[in-house]
Amino acid sequence: MAFFENRLKQVPTGFRKVLYINWPLVVLVIAVASVGILMLYSIAGGDFDIWARRQAQVLGVGLVLMFTVAMVPVWVWRSMAGAAYIVAFILLILVEIMGQVGMGAQRWIDIGPLRLQPSEMMKFSLVMMLAAYYDWLDIRKVSRPLWVLIPVLLTVAPTVLVLMQPNLGTSLMLLLAGGAVMFAAGVSLWYFAGVISLSVGAVAGVFLTRGTPWQFLHDYQYRRIDTFLDPSADPLGAGYNIIQAKIALGSGGWSGKGFMQGTQSRLNFLPEKHTDFIFTTLAEEFGFIGAFSLLALYALIIGFCMVAALQNRDRFSSLLIIGVAANFFFYIAVNLSMVMGMAPVVGVPLPLLSYGGSAMLVILVGFGLVQSAHVHRPR
Repeated sequence: MAFFENRLKQVPTGFRKVLYINWPLVVLVIAVASVGILMLYSIAGGDFDIWARRQAQVLGVGLVLMFTVAMVPVWVWRSMAGAAYIVAFILLILVEIMGQVGMGAQRWIDIGPLRLQPSEMMKFSLVMMLAAYYDWLDIRKVSRPLWVLIPVLLTVAPTVLVLMQPNLGTSLMLLLAGGAVMFAAGVSLWYFAGVISLSVGAVAGVFLTRGTPWQFLHDYQYRRIDTFLDPSADPLGAGYNIIQAKIALGSGGWSGKGFMQGTQSRLNFLPEKHTDFIFTTLAEEFGFIGAFSLLALYALIIGFCMVAALQNRDRFSSLLIIGVAANFFFYIAVNLSMVMGMAPVVGVPLPLLSYGGSAMLVILVGFGLVQSAHVHRPR
């Protein structure tokens, strides 16, 4: 009881909690989400009801969730980290057993009237779990092999389940987010150097064994790699999406063609224009200036998160903020690499911009955790 009483004394109450919220971060998040609604309105040819209305409604619900999460003391989230991870992991197992199939993948599970995508829940459940683990662990043990193995298993286990759905994009996000929290916690760089070396060796092995009886991949998988490296080899098939995306990116020029004047999206040349490839529509209509402005807003969001993490004297809170910020950054990096042809298309949405309720809500709940750590930080 004494522990909880001491904790409660640290909790700001009433109006002070509202004042302690990181309001510049809130404004930046709303600004980026508003740009997304504007782009969805443009892509729909000026029809607000097709995509923009639902996105605006999800944003409203998400903001309510964000502020609700922010008002809960961060030590409550710490105490719930293990339970959140276990629930998300069990749901991932249930997806394999009784999940719903959509677009060739088994990623969803129906619970009553709700359709959940547990892999989205796992993104921040993993971050919470690792932050709580390193908050509990003696800092002198962080780089000892046994204590490094535990977070590796916590990260790899859900990654394998997500990869089986199959969902390469989210599995990659889980690995990167887990690695980011481990790096921030102070795990020795030698472990990361070893992982990078093994990854380089595996990639080299993929190419060197091609055409041999013991090749690492199937022939059709090698053909996918060929298409990624040279989309023009199959311009009307596997390479079509990225070719059209590059045309849209380049045709915007310096200042773009103007709002609702993008020919690639309006004439339906651009694939998945309201989800994965929404950035190319923005670049076509607003050009380099618009694209750079969006990236500047993203950079400010990540910057405010990192400043909040550095200022926070609570280890769990700092690692939690860094994990959420890293997740947000990897969303952006993977999506932009994908639409610019620098990485294979893996189906990762652009955060706060792409159409989709689940991703928007999860991201806003993540920022709610950031706000909770900021509002209830030791003073």
